[in-house]
Amino acid sequence: MHTSPLAAGLFQGRKTLSIMPTFTCPAACKDCGTLSSPKDRTRLALSTILDAIHQAKELGFYNVVFTGGEATLRWDDLLAAIREADSLGFPTRIVTNAHWAHSREAAHEKIARLMDAGLSEINYSTGDEHVRFIPLERVVHATVAAAERHLPTHIMVELRAERRVTRELLLGQPAIAALAPELRECLRVIESPWMPLSPGETQRYPDHVAVTAANLPSRTGCDSVLQTYTLQSDGRIGSCCGLGLRVIPELNVATAQEGSAFLREAIEAAENDFLKLWIRYKGPEKILAWAAERDPSIQWEGRFGHHCQACQMLYRDPRIARVIREHYKEIVAEVVQSAWLDERYAPSRLRRGASDGQLDMTR
Repeated sequence: MHTSPLAAGLFQGRKTLSIMPTFTCPAACKDCGTLSSPKDRTRLALSTILDAIHQAKELGFYNVVFTGGEATLRWDDLLAAIREADSLGFPTRIVTNAHWAHSREAAHEKIARLMDAGLSEINYSTGDEHVRFIPLERVVHATVAAAERHLPTHIMVELRAERRVTRELLLGQPAIAALAPELRECLRVIESPWMPLSPGETQRYPDHVAVTAANLPSRTGCDSVLQTYTLQSDGRIGSCCGLGLRVIPELNVATAQEGSAFLREAIEAAENDFLKLWIRYKGPEKILAWAAERDPSIQWEGRFGHHCQACQMLYRDPRIARVIREHYKEIVAEVVQSAWLDERYAPSRLRRGASDGQLDMTR
């Protein structure tokens, strides 16, 4: 769905280049958001990775993230790409399941080499699905090794109603609990809803996690859309963080081709798509609710705990597509106004308040 140049270019925030060097992963988690597994051998050429990093620099991107699949399976190429990004002034981050931290010594060796290459942040993924393949102790080894080098560390723990691995369990592991307070300052642990890939399936979550009419007003837009551009292992470029990109073709906006300005093409395509703008500033859940007001057969309440699963229903349900086609003009002005307030008005008021030594938003 395309719109006028009025909406294009409204997003003014800092952009992230996310790179998936491979779809291969030593884990085969049920409902993996990127469909990664040990059987998938798709790989992205190092030359394409480096080209994307240089294009991101030219376009003023803020940082570079390496994810997957399991990016550390491309170890030498990963280090080379981190070095290149660091040489261009990019903060860099990797997302990993820490399969490589089979001992404290191995964890320290890997973290040292990553930091020597220029890594500035590391993210670990764990939870009941992950620990079927990657023991929790490896995440603990990797966490301690990163903390002892003061490397900013984030851990994502799968969230569902019934689970064994929790944030409290992880933080209570003796090696992590024994970290000095100043070392724990660089550690952040969050719980994120573990979602089925199909919008027709539901997952049981703790109370108030799944979106309903009661908590819908508190739901925000999707911060990933138009902010993160993901270069996938097959060369496609998605206009969000990567979860669900392989099952929602419409989120893929360009393909990396040698000699082409593929990253610029991706941005132009994404920012000229009104539905993506709508998702960013309102969120897929609010679009589902809006569509259901016009077609009561659309059932959305209590089904989704994660933006990305709601987004899949948004793109896959023909009833929603029909409602959007027939009625989207009713909402254009409101969405563009929300974008303008977020991207132009609020930042200018903040800058003015800062220059005046105050942040009074009432004038």
